[in-house]
Parts: sequence; C-alpha cells; structure tokens
Amino acid sequence: MDKEMQQFTEDLLESVRQMNAGKAARTTEVHVSSAVEARLSVGLSQKDFARMLGVSVRTLQEWEQGRREPSGAARMLLKIASTNPQAVLAAA
Repeated sequence: MDKEMQQFTEDLLESVRQMNAGKAARTTEVHVSSAVEARLSVGLSQKDFARMLGVSVRTLQEWEQGRREPSGAARMLLKIASTNPQAVLAAA
C-alpha cells in the first residue's frame, strides 16, 4: 500500500473511532428567525400568514431569511403570534 493510501486508511479509521465515541468533527446550528417561529406557532403557510399580517409574501420571506428586519409594529405582532397564536388567529 502506498503512503497516501496508508494515511487515508488511518484517517478514515480515526474518524470512525471518533464517530463511535460520539465526538463530532463539527456541528451546525440553525437559527430560526422570529418570523419563522411566529408563523409556525400560528400554523399558517407563508401566503396566509403574510395576508394576515398585511404584508407581501416577499416581505415575509425577507424577514424569515434574515435579509430584512420587520418594523417595530410588525416585530411586536410577530412576538404576540409566537407567544399567543390563538389571539392572532382570533383577531384575523
């Protein structure tokens, strides 16, 4: 076996040992925006949630993807939707 293949084999075995020991080489954290949290807590599609908030679907998508921040009033409505989805649905 040539040197490169031997090194590859050793690295692969070490990776398997680490995996079996529960050691992750890297972890990924996914941050969910407040807009996504609010929409999921209410249980509506993007289209229906945007309509309920009185914004375009594109604006909601921008908020959800973190490219734009909602205004103060919209941010408060999202907070209410996250904490009390029934209140938002009843008002709609």
